[in-house]
Amino acid sequence: MPKKKKINRSKKNYNEQSLTDEIIGLFSSHANKSYNYKQIARQLLIRDSDTKKMIPAILDRLVEKEELEEVYRGKYQIRRREGYVIGTVQMNPNGSALVASEDFPQEIFINEHNLNHALNGDIVKVYCYAMRRKAFIEGEVVEIMKRSRDTFVGTLQVSQNFAFLLADLKILPYDLFIPLKSLKGAVDGDKVTARITDWPKNVKNPVGEVVKVLGKKGENETEMHAILAEFGLPYTFPDDVVDAAKALPEEIPEEEIKKRRDFRAITTFTIDPADAKDFDDALSVRKLDNGNVEVGVHIADVTHYVKPDSTLDFEAYDRGTSVYLVDRVVPMLPEQLSNKVCSLRPDEEKLCFSAVFEIDGDANVKTEWFGKTVILSDRRFSYEEAQQVIDTGEGDFSDEILLLHDLATILRAERFKNGSIGFEKTEVKFRLDKKGKPLGVYFKEMGPANHLIEEFMLLANKRVAEFIGNPKAGGDQEERKKGKKKGKTFVYRIHDKPQAEKLETFARFVTKFGYNLKTGSSKAISTSLNRLLEQVKGKNEQDLIETLAVRSMAKAVYSTKNIGHYGLHFDFYSHFTSPIRRYPDMMVHRLLEHYLDNGTSKNADKYEPMCEHSSKREQLAVDAERSSIKYKQVEFMSDKIGQVFRGVISGVTEWGLYVEIIENKCEGLLHIRNLEDDFYELDEENYRLTGKYHQKTFQLGDTIHIEITRANLEKRQLDFALRD
Repeated sequence: MPKKKKINRSKKNYNEQSLTDEIIGLFSSHANKSYNYKQIARQLLIRDSDTKKMIPAILDRLVEKEELEEVYRGKYQIRRREGYVIGTVQMNPNGSALVASEDFPQEIFINEHNLNHALNGDIVKVYCYAMRRKAFIEGEVVEIMKRSRDTFVGTLQVSQNFAFLLADLKILPYDLFIPLKSLKGAVDGDKVTARITDWPKNVKNPVGEVVKVLGKKGENETEMHAILAEFGLPYTFPDDVVDAAKALPEEIPEEEIKKRRDFRAITTFTIDPADAKDFDDALSVRKLDNGNVEVGVHIADVTHYVKPDSTLDFEAYDRGTSVYLVDRVVPMLPEQLSNKVCSLRPDEEKLCFSAVFEIDGDANVKTEWFGKTVILSDRRFSYEEAQQVIDTGEGDFSDEILLLHDLATILRAERFKNGSIGFEKTEVKFRLDKKGKPLGVYFKEMGPANHLIEEFMLLANKRVAEFIGNPKAGGDQEERKKGKKKGKTFVYRIHDKPQAEKLETFARFVTKFGYNLKTGSSKAISTSLNRLLEQVKGKNEQDLIETLAVRSMAKAVYSTKNIGHYGLHFDFYSHFTSPIRRYPDMMVHRLLEHYLDNGTSKNADKYEPMCEHSSKREQLAVDAERSSIKYKQVEFMSDKIGQVFRGVISGVTEWGLYVEIIENKCEGLLHIRNLEDDFYELDEENYRLTGKYHQKTFQLGDTIHIEITRANLEKRQLDFALRD
């Protein structure tokens, strides 16, 4: 009789999470068996007493979480789970998928053959099997509740009798069959959008039709439009929206000016990127007789022109945000509004919604005022021009800029002292020719001029949120004087604290570079994280650690349910300062105006779905921007095949190493099959690949030399080979 095989596990050091994963894996692999803690230790080849002592506590927690059940005293078995769950499909590169559900604690694994035509992002009903696969349950899609998209972007391949759309594999892992009669004039090699028209149950490939021809593959205009279409982002405005914008008057009636606080005689200017056209914020500054300084944060009064439920409003809400690609801005509002009527251009009277602060020499806010204003900007500065004034002390409005710079410096220092975290990721920018071809790469970093604007925008956003949400906040508004101020429904920008597990993993990782991260209280974390971000500046591992630090954090979103902003360490925070390019800011303006007019609290149930929609649109815009950067990086490197560069390992996966080239931050894949000197295995816990026979390692953050072997524009992917 053959001997029973034990699970082949090498001796290793466990932490609580890794041991929990191993225990779940053991029970999942033997769903019909029960084990006590001694049997578990024996199966996992655990010999040291300290690790053994962790097992009973982990078992108790897994019972509480209904992962395991205690079948009789001291004996445990995997809890069988059967039933239906509704969740969202997340496709894997190999064709399988995971389904995540808010109502279910684990992700559900779906084999490719059990997807039943479900695609990435679809909301589906899943039947969960009793058996589990390691750390997740396995299931089968039984119903597609809602498709995430009805059109797909890809390249057309046309033969004599039929055509296929080759789309992004993650979005549509099958070729879309298109009859020749449904090509709408598209020809072989065109980039197009197409929709599925039929998908018989037992047929692998869906049938579809061309919706729109985007242009020839490889042309800049085509590829940028394809990226927007891929994420469901429009790149043109409907005619009725354009007409509605053109109908808006550029002249301001005198009766409207009389309703507002007049700042036209007070020094006012804008500071923006050199190529910006949508100036949605301006600063005014003047010294008061008592020695304090009055600073006005003036924001374009977009909602004066864009009325609720109007054609313009519906379009702005649907878009949610402006989209910033490498070579263009796709505005939330038509250019007649974003670049003309609402843009705070110099020497033009403009309507604003303002936050005005009286600030003393130590940057303490003594009084505040919120309301409608009219301004006249005296000067438009680029960040570079403002920075030159700060550096030299000379130039237009040098006294005012230097005064604001001094106040902003104090505000910034106080903010970090109180626990704000200093994330400042380097932005990759491209020098493009007239056809959009990248000629060079450069990096944009924040300087004191950027910080000047940032601090006063943060101040306005914070104080507006406090004014509405915090009944104890200071200020000089009449409502507070009467003691009637109460927290009301509002749109907040919230940022949750990081998950302890992610933070612990990140803290363990940075020790490999000789750094230390404390993970105690929120204040200790932020202080320690700021110190770490300062220490890595200029080091090879800077980008890597900054990226992993951001990944360890939660994502900021919009919500009526205020939990504060962890990254900024603000109890109340909102977005008030960019209504030209963000719909939530328009929501904030309308709510603030309503409450300033003594309106009662609005219904949160109406605004929460609007917040969720805005958060989703924001994420789509971010994804599109990243895709455009990735495309330009691959295009920039496409004529450098065969060249060798120094790079830093920026990602470690079971299929290979992602490497970021140091000199230009272009990232590519060194596939594991191209590491030919050994059989490499993923050590997920330590972010490294280790050779099975020679024990050579490739770890996250290591510097290596790579050769460019392929630049695939279609997949926006660079392929590398290892070089000595």
